[in-house]
Formats: sequence, structure tokens, C-alpha cells
Amino acid sequence: MEINKKQHWENVFATKKETEVSWYQEKPETSLQFFERNNIPKTAKILEIGGGDSYLIDNLLLQDYESLTLLDISENAIERIKKRLGEKSEKVRFVVSDILDFSSIEKFDVIHDRASFHFLTKDEDIQKYATLMNDILKENGLYFVGTFSESGPLKCSGLEITQYSKEKFLKIFGNDFSLLHSFEEVHKTPFETTQNFIFCEFQKKM
Repeated sequence: MEINKKQHWENVFATKKETEVSWYQEKPETSLQFFERNNIPKTAKILEIGGGDSYLIDNLLLQDYESLTLLDISENAIERIKKRLGEKSEKVRFVVSDILDFSSIEKFDVIHDRASFHFLTKDEDIQKYATLMNDILKENGLYFVGTFSESGPLKCSGLEITQYSKEKFLKIFGNDFSLLHSFEEVHKTPFETTQNFIFCEFQKKM
């Protein structure tokens, strides 16, 4: 039986504290370094996919980024971050949606996805996602993606995931995007366990 993704994530964010999920990071250094490394302007239109209640948005607001969109399948996750941000939440556009159901007339300068893409396990969904990234990113726009690597876990939050290598990423995104940077990193969870991630930085071709 196929798990209802939305119900699954609504339940996760209704029952677990932010420090009780494996992806918790008070300061998402790897993601912030991506913004720094690429000198991403404060006016850039930024889309955060599956951000849940991660602290990336808080940190980008602190750095005076002006055009932030956070998309997550879970309304509970979005309510949680809104509550945490307080008045600052008015500076963020929130979208409750499965990424596969998302469409946007507006194109983004930057798309960031840490640990959301790897939950897609069907080839047609992976392809649909890749097509969407190409559709909603501006020419020369940047796409930063992080997933479990081939030496990372096989599941996350009780769900199957797809592991990735640089070669696998290039097979999916290589036609429309140039790979600028790729590296692996060990993430330490709040439970003192470790997860191996791969991060890739792509630029949309002209």
C-alpha cells in the first residue's frame, strides 16, 4: 500500500519537536556557504523546497534576503516555522504543496533542496521533478541539492529514499544544467548518529 505522503509529514510535524528529527540543524552551514560562495544577491528570488521548519529561512532573513518562498507538503511544518519567525514570517511567501504539484509563472534565481528530492523513488516522479526545475529556474539560475549519498541511509523518517552519486545526478540534470561543484559530507543528527550526504551545485544552461 502506498503511504499517503501528506498525511505522513503532517503527522511527523505534529508529533515530533524540531530537535527530534534527524535533519535538525540550528545553523545550516553547508547551505549558507553555498549562498556565500556564489555571492547570491539579496534581491535574488529564492525557492526553498521541502524546507519544513528548517533554520535556513531564519538565517537568510538575518542576512537581509528579500524574496524568499518556502514550499512544503506539510501545513503543520509551515505553521511551526511561521510561529517561530513571528512578525518576520510576513517577509516570506509560504506554499503548502507537494513539489510535483507545484507550478510557477514566476521564475526563480535560486532553488535550494536539502533532503527533499531523495524521497522521490519512481523514475517518472524523478523526471517530472527535473523538468520542473528546468521550467521554474531562470537561465543561469542556481540549483543546490543535497541527498543521501550511496553510503548514506536507505530510509529517512520511515520512508524509502533514493541514494545518489555525482554520476546519477549528472544523468538526471546534465542535459539542462552544468555541474559547478559536488561534495560529500557527514551530517550529525541530534541522536548522535551520522548520515552521509552528497551535495551538488548546478547552473542552468543558457
